[in-house]
Amino acid sequence: MKGMIDSMASKSYAEFHQTQPAKTSLFRQQKNGPTYRIPALIYISDAQTFLAFAEERSTPRDSDAKVLVMRRGSHQNGSIQWSPVQTLSSACLPDHRTMNPCPVYERKSKTVFLFFVSILGNTTEERQIVTGRNQSHLCYVTSTDYGLSWSKTTDLTNSVIGDEITNWATFAVGPGHGIQMKNGRLIIPAYVYYIHYRCFPFYFPLYVKPHALSFYSDDRGITWNVGEKISMSSCECEMAEILDHADQSHLYCNARSTHGHRVEALSQSNGAAFDKPHSAQKLVEAHFGCQGSVLSFPVPESSGEEGKKQNDSSTQFDTKTWLVYSHPTDKKKRKDLGVYLNKTPFSTNGWSQPWIINKGPSGYSDMTQYGQNFACLMECGEKSEIEEIAFVEFKLSDVICACNV
Repeated sequence: MKGMIDSMASKSYAEFHQTQPAKTSLFRQQKNGPTYRIPALIYISDAQTFLAFAEERSTPRDSDAKVLVMRRGSHQNGSIQWSPVQTLSSACLPDHRTMNPCPVYERKSKTVFLFFVSILGNTTEERQIVTGRNQSHLCYVTSTDYGLSWSKTTDLTNSVIGDEITNWATFAVGPGHGIQMKNGRLIIPAYVYYIHYRCFPFYFPLYVKPHALSFYSDDRGITWNVGEKISMSSCECEMAEILDHADQSHLYCNARSTHGHRVEALSQSNGAAFDKPHSAQKLVEAHFGCQGSVLSFPVPESSGEEGKKQNDSSTQFDTKTWLVYSHPTDKKKRKDLGVYLNKTPFSTNGWSQPWIINKGPSGYSDMTQYGQNFACLMECGEKSEIEEIAFVEFKLSDVICACNV
């Protein structure tokens, strides 16, 4: 009898592991028309509303990005109803293209900040790196009516980065969501291609290396600061707040890498600086890497782990929050988007095996949480990951069951 039960349980798990959440296509590539890339997603609980963002491009190339677009989603009659695609025409600078949507919601003022970068004309990232001449601007627009209307663009480049920009070959935010920490600090994840050495007297860059960092605000977005660079080579990133059993905050960074595995780092200064970056051996990257998304959330009460004591040596890595992460799982190409769970965020080996939520071509993704549910906005398709950007929902219990941890 026991063998039969074990067999049934194993079969049930195997069957569940192969299931994929139902997809809703929000942005689809048009034949001889625009391509949509670079998803970003937030859920505003005050309005029970999803805001889904993407770049609209005339071709799949980064240099042919044009504007940001958005759709609003709200629960109606047991399903999510989505607004038509809206072009965010105010999120731009003249003669610049708009890229890398990175939204964050400020709770007290009930303001959505949508950060992005504006890049001069069709100047490529590669050209900026080779010449050492940055053409990217740090910008944002705001909405105080949950995305129905948006402000004019604010350019923070001079006031926040200042003269340091001469050492930045180029930079960008996110892409994907920012966060607001428990103490109210707003965090915008970002990365910079930093010029470590130049050739004199010609002044062209000899050694340029990418580093993840954060922009942050402690006054509800009135003023902004730039944090220190993560010392290890790291690129596109997202961040999440981990609470230990003393309710102390630790800002976690999960960043893109070209060295086969993701880069992780922790900050004890709420993003002003990051310590001890390392390679996450369970989180693989394809050769050139890919963007990924990470969220933190409270340990569910039903887990029986929320009340464990910090001084219990068997639970030395326990926290009041867990992490969930989405990224393509294949080591060679962008395909098979998976969701990973980490119950021990301070452990360098805490990540579960992934649950595949999209079999086949998969690219960038962004996740958000509402209640005990999660949603993911992801690049996917039949032959290529740039065919559409789709929305999926799943429960925390689905992740726990599928990851079998």
